[in-house]
Amino acid sequence: MKFLHTMVRVKDLDESLKFYIDTLGLIETKRKEVPAGEFTLVFLATAPWEPELELTYNWGSEEVYETGRSWGHLAYEVENIYQYCSMLQVKWVIINRPPRDGKMAFIKSPDDVSIEILQAWDALEVQAPWKDMESIGKW
Repeated sequence: MKFLHTMVRVKDLDESLKFYIDTLGLIETKRKEVPAGEFTLVFLATAPWEPELELTYNWGSEEVYETGRSWGHLAYEVENIYQYCSMLQVKWVIINRPPRDGKMAFIKSPDDVSIEILQAWDALEVQAPWKDMESIGKW
């Protein structure tokens, strides 16, 4: 068995692609337009042949998708959590749970999907200004 992808529905495909590609740094691996079903599937990954995130956009839908209690979050590993979170802040992303411990942070997508950012390998040494930052909202 092999893990393939996780799917999330998005309300605004362009806004979501800007967030996942331009802000987080994922790459588009494939796209499928389904006129008969009136939806678009866009697959994103950290690198070719890696497990993917599938964005599903239902054409013309203004429906708000509620996140069920069984849904948790997406998780991505980075080489330096402090540098990555600083880059996110420059792009006006709210860090809901700052990396106070040098290991973990949480942000939200434009569709309110929780995204965990994890430090690769061991936690980095705790440092300012991160160590004193409070959490914001839900994560």
